[in-house]
Amino acid sequence: MKISDEMSRADAWARLRFAVIGPLLAAPPQRGQLRRELKRLARTKWTHPTSGEPTRFGVKTIERWFYMAKNAPRDPVGALRRKVRKDAGTQPSVNPRLKEVIAQQYRHHRSWSYKLHSDNLVVLVKRDKTLGPMPSYASVRRYMCKAGLVKRRRKSGRQTKGTERAARRLETREVRSYEAEYVHGLWHTDFHEGSLKVKLLTEQGEWVFPRLLGVLDDCSRLCCHAQWYLDETAESFTHCLSQAILKRGLPRALMSDNGSAMIAAETTEGLAALGITHERTLPESPYQNGKQESWWNQIEGRPLAMLEGEPNLTLDLLNEATQAWVELEYHRKPHDSLAPGQNPLERYLAGPDVGRPSPSAKALKSAFRLSTWRSQRKSDGTVSIEGRRYEVPNRYRILRRILVRYARWDLSQVDMIEPRSDQVLCRLYPLDKHANADGRRRRLEPLGEAVHVEPVSQPSGVAPLLEQLIEEYRASGLPPAYLPTHQGQPPSDDNED
Repeated sequence: MKISDEMSRADAWARLRFAVIGPLLAAPPQRGQLRRELKRLARTKWTHPTSGEPTRFGVKTIERWFYMAKNAPRDPVGALRRKVRKDAGTQPSVNPRLKEVIAQQYRHHRSWSYKLHSDNLVVLVKRDKTLGPMPSYASVRRYMCKAGLVKRRRKSGRQTKGTERAARRLETREVRSYEAEYVHGLWHTDFHEGSLKVKLLTEQGEWVFPRLLGVLDDCSRLCCHAQWYLDETAESFTHCLSQAILKRGLPRALMSDNGSAMIAAETTEGLAALGITHERTLPESPYQNGKQESWWNQIEGRPLAMLEGEPNLTLDLLNEATQAWVELEYHRKPHDSLAPGQNPLERYLAGPDVGRPSPSAKALKSAFRLSTWRSQRKSDGTVSIEGRRYEVPNRYRILRRILVRYARWDLSQVDMIEPRSDQVLCRLYPLDKHANADGRRRRLEPLGEAVHVEPVSQPSGVAPLLEQLIEEYRASGLPPAYLPTHQGQPPSDDNED
């Protein structure tokens, strides 16, 4: 009996021993015949459970096995298993001082292999005799595995508070697979640059690397939409997401990473306006969006691999091929993570579904815009938006600051918003200086309950407040608090002579 992949070494030995003494338990020998049967079994060759070579066992060994199994009638095979050592898993050769040194070395070099840790520990033990004898590499490796000091992937890029927080979470929290219970309960989205380095030649004669943006439904694994772009901007992100919504409907939640396109004001405000919860992964934590990462492997292995021989690859051909593969192969092929034989399209249609009907394309375009306050310039009634001046209707000339909504990539649609009700008041248009040069001006519109006052050429008399102050000052009976001069006084009668 040779050990198999599913069988542990202890089980293989226990089953072999039971096979040797099993006949003695099934047909107990007569009185005085046990010795003869033991010698017969000792002459028999058996298959070694580890090496598979023929082997024999001594009479005393077989006799010990026989009485061990006989004295455990409920579990004779378990009684024949090898006993676990009392110090198993303790690594007594690694003393407390060495454990501290290993832990300190691991804190500074988490990406080292076990062998590299052991080799550096040899040098430290030679330098410091108080650390005791050097344990073997196997002991060091077993201790580090038991203590959770496993090798970590080296982090690329600069270390930030976000990456440190993600690393601590990965070390202190378990990683579990999950799945949304309802269709449209959670969507995944992310950009991906093909590892096959697909290059496109633009009309400007430049070689560019396109990026694929995919939107997947967590419950059904259905691809709501996928499209290749030449950039990773918020404009491309909202363009793809809007198409996914138009195709499938509004989801309840969306998971993405912390890319600039995902955290742009247009994206976050649009998701909030559409009632979509935006869940973002931690930095350097692609496992949180694992379904999306796994889908990239299929993109690399199927459609991109079949386009390797195309010399004149264009963005249109790349998008058309991706759509054909998604709709006709990926959606109709059984998925390993779903029920046996079920494909993403069947799972998507089976429900249950918590999605909502999609709004119009115009409403989606209007939703993915940012809102910001702008100060109105009183001289000409304009506001500055992305370096351009926009005219505010003169009926709103009394407002000092106004709330505007627009997308930075589309300044043709700029709306003025009522902040309390979030309703669109009017549309703002860019200032046309050439048209204003004709000298014609519109009459100012009335301001509701504002009182119309005719302008006068010159004010008359002293203001009422100052008159009251002068009267109160004179009534106090105090002399004037200044020394008058003759400057500005009319000449007296004495000077007339």
